[in-house]
Amino acid sequence: MDLAAIARQLATLDPIARAAAFNDLQGGFDRLLGLCFVSVSEERVVATLRVEARHLQPYGLTHGGVFATLGESLCSVGAALSVIQQGKNAVGADNNTRFHRPSRAGSLLTATASPAGETEGPARRIWRCEIRDQEDRLCATSTVTVAVLDPGRSIGGERLKLEGLGGA
Repeated sequence: MDLAAIARQLATLDPIARAAAFNDLQGGFDRLLGLCFVSVSEERVVATLRVEARHLQPYGLTHGGVFATLGESLCSVGAALSVIQQGKNAVGADNNTRFHRPSRAGSLLTATASPAGETEGPARRIWRCEIRDQEDRLCATSTVTVAVLDPGRSIGGERLKLEGLGGA
């Protein structure tokens, strides 16, 4: 299925149904991490993650890479949805994640990403993500610059394709 067909299919779904589709079809690192999308749109992406022992660093705190991954994943999904109807792809190009408060196993993290209102020209979008614990305390923030790529673009020596959502 090409990007235009995927875009048409996603456009028929409300944000909660899109989240369910992403959860059913996700693969790779997001699945390995245990990311659960709650709501997905071009303007706001929300997901949760229950922190488990596998997410911890040696001191028993949630590993910083978990927070960075949440920011990258949500910002990239939102940016991709905003350009997919133009037949374009979007991938993270820069991720600046700041840690504000630690969390531990058992914590329920909720990440919410939205456009920052800034762009770096037509080929870049800037998104921000806040990650909060179950008591609504801010644990981390990510600012992610997302590269907008034209159809057929090669990255890492291969043509970019959307895995999991019907991409071939």
